[in-house]
Amino acid sequence: MGSSLALRGALGANEKVNLAIVGVGSRGRAHVNGYLGIDTARIAAVCDVDTAQTERAVAMVEKAQGHKPKIYQDLRKLYEDKDIDAVSIATPNHWHALSTIWACQAGKDVYCEKPASYNIWEGQRMIAAARKHNRMVQVGMQGRSTPHKVKAVELLRNGVIGKVYMAKGCCYKRRKSIGHTPDEPVPSGVNWDLFLGPAPLRAYSKNRHVYTWHWFWDTGNGDIGNQGIHEMDIARWGLGAGLPAGAVSTGGKFVYKDDQETPNTQLASFDYGDAEMVFEVRGLNSGAESGVTATREGHVGNVFFGENGYMVVDDSGYQVFLGDARTPGELVKSDRTPANDATRLHMRNFLEAVKSRKREELKGEIAEGVASCVLVHLANTSYRLGRKLKFDAKTESFIGDAEANRMKTRNPYRSPYIVS
Repeated sequence: MGSSLALRGALGANEKVNLAIVGVGSRGRAHVNGYLGIDTARIAAVCDVDTAQTERAVAMVEKAQGHKPKIYQDLRKLYEDKDIDAVSIATPNHWHALSTIWACQAGKDVYCEKPASYNIWEGQRMIAAARKHNRMVQVGMQGRSTPHKVKAVELLRNGVIGKVYMAKGCCYKRRKSIGHTPDEPVPSGVNWDLFLGPAPLRAYSKNRHVYTWHWFWDTGNGDIGNQGIHEMDIARWGLGAGLPAGAVSTGGKFVYKDDQETPNTQLASFDYGDAEMVFEVRGLNSGAESGVTATREGHVGNVFFGENGYMVVDDSGYQVFLGDARTPGELVKSDRTPANDATRLHMRNFLEAVKSRKREELKGEIAEGVASCVLVHLANTSYRLGRKLKFDAKTESFIGDAEANRMKTRNPYRSPYIVS
């Protein structure tokens, strides 16, 4: 398929990018709000397998932009629309790859929510599609566009705490039990086959649907691939590292007796030779972590440890502590004004690249997003197999472990939703 930008003609400096939002649940409506605050964006269409979700999104757009966007339930029909320049994807994780690859094939640029991919194979195919079709593909790891986090990483690069020997990320975000929900008829207006897509066919249950799909292996990657990927990306970025030589992850689903499959407590360690990355998930009651700011939901952020001190980085800002006395150093608080909204800044960066056609301008380009996402998959593979894994970063394969290599992809994909 030809590029929609080519079919419409090259976008002028002041021309708006025609966007479609794919998946307009809670995060998708945040996408709607984000683009509504950007003068170069025009939301031309919305798409969701649930008609109730599209109705809410349409009302938001109509009120703000004064026009009614087109409505689609099947993204394949949306991608045939030659008026759409780019898509912003907020589907469940198991749809990220197909929705991105098909968009690239249709000549659309893509903003895709984190984590980039559901598994390692899908990330590889997403990069290949972006390159083959020369598409701008941004992953929604908005920490890369957050001013104080950008400054924090610059300081680490410039040796503010000396050589960094460990990056630790934490996601101590309180998660309540999801309980048990029975199989039941599919709600009116929901295309359950489309929701499941490449995942195995399952009977409808509320816990497998809105948001709590994160906690099932068919569709999600647990909290390490939900909130956790944001902090893992910052940890890898601050460490200045690529992919590790190995990983080990332990944990479990403790306390709760419910439908959740993924762990609510997880500890992962990644081997970078002369440095280490550690990541921890705690969904139950928990205390603080080395100065990471507390919120009503818990403690979420990163700590970088160096030969001369350490640095704490989270959404509230960053703080440097130096020497054995942990003497407070540079302190920067986050600018929480609407102009510095991290998601909107990241989306604006995406739209600028859509116009310039320079992928190097993207703050969360697909290759970076996939690299950080591989850490999620390494941790979850180790956790599920119950053993330490050796990894070849060049081939993105597990060394001497056929079972782990089989888990790099989904076997089988459910036709016709096949990532190839």
